[in-house]
Amino acid sequence: VLKPSEKDPSAANWIAERYAEAGLPAGVLSVVHGDKEAVDAILEHPDIASVSFVGSTPIAKYIYETASAHGKRVQALGGAKNHMLVLPDADLDLAADSAVNAGFGSAGERCMAVSVVLAVDSIADTLVDKIAERMATLRTGDGLRGCDMGPLITAAHRDKVASYIGVARDDGATVVVDGAGVEVDGEPGGFWLGPTLLDAVPTSSAAYRDEIFGPVLSVVRVGAYDEAIEIINASPYGNGTAIFTRDGDAAREFAH
Repeated sequence: VLKPSEKDPSAANWIAERYAEAGLPAGVLSVVHGDKEAVDAILEHPDIASVSFVGSTPIAKYIYETASAHGKRVQALGGAKNHMLVLPDADLDLAADSAVNAGFGSAGERCMAVSVVLAVDSIADTLVDKIAERMATLRTGDGLRGCDMGPLITAAHRDKVASYIGVARDDGATVVVDGAGVEVDGEPGGFWLGPTLLDAVPTSSAAYRDEIFGPVLSVVRVGAYDEAIEIINASPYGNGTAIFTRDGDAAREFAH
């Protein structure tokens, strides 16, 4: 049973239709649409043995508590703030390519999106320039028309994501690329927000602390490897981290 977000129902329907076309027997995959009432029915139904969820942390906690109280196995994944560390010996072109791909694919609305780049001071300026240069080539628009980045899920979410640009600026960060107000030809009124790059974001800023879940990439400058590790370990979020370096010792230490 697949229960998609009520804000994005069509993708699940499309997937189910493709399964049916491929010959999947009726009833093997069911798609259920709805709001909290539909969710509660799934969490409480006696014939459902396990539940898996990915979404915001408050909802993940609700899913876990409710489903487990009804005797179900539960996998509930909440908010994420994935960090990417770039050391001075790294291939900066590779790091910049990766930051752009990981930060702006799916308009940043995916749980494994990189939202924070930790850059050691000595290479931070160069890395920021390389990332900004690549961002200039990204096309925002209808994903079915060959664009690189589509709209955000709702107007309210677009506005929330865009608000962090001003928050970061007020907190002392530099807005290197501002995606607010981007216009797409032939698509007025869409939930558009262009790729955005923030530099020198303080870790005290809500732009760093919150899960933004959109096309906003924050660069946090650090003095050295150890400082970066302290920042990563202090984050309350998952889901993943990455390191760019040619130093095998640093890579092994990072992994373990």
